[in-house]
Amino acid sequence: MLSNTCKYALRATIYIALNSKENEKVGLKKISDNLNIPAPFLGKILQILAKHKILASTKGPNGGFGLGKNATDITIMTIYEIIDGSDYFTDCLIGVQSCTDDPINTPCPLHSKYSHIRDEVYKIFTTTTIVDLAGDIEAAEGVINI
Repeated sequence: MLSNTCKYALRATIYIALNSKENEKVGLKKISDNLNIPAPFLGKILQILAKHKILASTKGPNGGFGLGKNATDITIMTIYEIIDGSDYFTDCLIGVQSCTDDPINTPCPLHSKYSHIRDEVYKIFTTTTIVDLAGDIEAAEGVINI
């Protein structure tokens, strides 16, 4: 459901939330090495997030990435929409054009079976924040590796 790009974006944002200090940024190489994500690919992802003000980036020898907003204001959905878009929550799962909740149109064969799952995922994505995820990782005391 999540693209690898989106997974990397989420993992990197959580990592930055856990490892950046008030006035200190985390370098791309450090993030890349610790998360085992190729630096050029990760750099492009992080620049996209910086463009959308999710992250703040600084160039130079002491440069790197920090959060651009408070971690309590960044939900999974915030990152998901930037990276993967919102088609998953609006379009038919199998691509039937006439598929809607409208009873006049006949929905696709999966609509009634799948719509409640999609609604539940939407609820999770819109209510779970980076601070929630980072807190759960800290509470696990290293058992969860991002």
